[in-house]
Amino acid sequence: MKKNQHAIGYLPDEQPPFWKLILYAIQQVIVMFPATITVALITGFHVSTTIFASGFATLCFILVTRGKIPLYYGSSFSYISAIGGLMASDALLGMSLNDKIAIVQFGIVMSGLVSIAAGIIVKKLGKDVIEKLLPATITGPIAMVIGLTLAGNALSDAAAAPAVPDSQLNLAANLAWVISLVTLLATILFSVYLKGILSQLPLLLGPILGVIVALIVKQTTGIDFFRVLSEHADSGVFAPPIFTFPKPTWIAVAAIMPIAIATIPESTAHVYQLDIYVNELAKRKGSTKQYDIANRLGDNLIGDGIGDMVAGAIGGPAGTNYGENISAMAITRVFSVPVLIAAAILAMVISFFTPLVNAIYSIPVAVIGGLEIYLFGAIAAQGIAIMIDKKVDMFSSKNIAVIATIMIIGLGGQYAFNGSIPFFGIEVPCIAGAAIFGILLNLLLNIGDKEKE
Repeated sequence: MKKNQHAIGYLPDEQPPFWKLILYAIQQVIVMFPATITVALITGFHVSTTIFASGFATLCFILVTRGKIPLYYGSSFSYISAIGGLMASDALLGMSLNDKIAIVQFGIVMSGLVSIAAGIIVKKLGKDVIEKLLPATITGPIAMVIGLTLAGNALSDAAAAPAVPDSQLNLAANLAWVISLVTLLATILFSVYLKGILSQLPLLLGPILGVIVALIVKQTTGIDFFRVLSEHADSGVFAPPIFTFPKPTWIAVAAIMPIAIATIPESTAHVYQLDIYVNELAKRKGSTKQYDIANRLGDNLIGDGIGDMVAGAIGGPAGTNYGENISAMAITRVFSVPVLIAAAILAMVISFFTPLVNAIYSIPVAVIGGLEIYLFGAIAAQGIAIMIDKKVDMFSSKNIAVIATIMIIGLGGQYAFNGSIPFFGIEVPCIAGAAIFGILLNLLLNIGDKEKE
């Protein structure tokens, strides 16, 4: 195959020059930071510890998967309701924050065993088993639901304005849209029209332009869109993360461990997304090497479980591999594992220095919102790519039924019930509910096909 000289990008086993590697790593950190920080703030976990845990768990994931799968591990939204509910429960009433976190940690560590067990099953029985259980008609819509359920977060962040006097409310609201739209359009235009190295940095350059606009707004109107992290308000320059250690409690296992089942279809969808994009880049670069990422699904699930156990062991929330970072890689065409290693190390270093944590946290929410519109939409678009790549028959009534129900349960659960669907006295996370229903429906509709065979 003739090499395409215009195909720019880095495959998983390729390492950019050092200065490019650092820029790409910073970009990956910026992309993962908002969601990871948000999970910490909602659940009450220590922010700096959560940042450190994401980097450390990423390094462990890459080590376990032998550097074959370019993924970044970050805090998962799927666990928020379970963790938040346990932290606020009567059983933990009166305990100190660190004691509450320690109890929750045990549930997080144990939840890692679910992913590890699933990974071992996949490795023993083969990828064909998981593809029958999770075909593209399930993983594709799940990827779409993951992106689209975050649409509300993206727009609310894009419209986020600081607290101002009543006389400035309308102006602040309008300026929030100016900042977010400048960020969004700049990021898109940079990714489409810039050439060479700059074409691979749109997710860094776009937010920088958004921050510049926010600075201009602050100087001209006095409206300050920049934030201060209250947890570090009185800290010095160097403030090491607060590490806590798990306290065995079965109530935490019962509350948190089952949620890991919901992350398996999500993690599977991410692996299939990566497989498509990495091999497409390899083809464009004229490489004859096949990157069998989809065949490493078992390793991915084991790595995901190890990530949960490592993060939980030191005081971080439960997590999963991040769709936002996959979108960043797809947009920039940088799938380099060394870049992700550098991003993980950078996140760990940042967690020790208050000014660095505050510098990234201070980025205006409107800037983040503008970036999220692009990133979350890209996650949904990758779900379509999975179905196209697997040549899903969109005229099959069976396929339409599975896709349709997953989409509506997932999206309806998010917007009608704030992400958790009440079902016979239990709260089912919408993505988990959509995935479970889709899996069962697909198995039911395939009974006739098996009989014909």
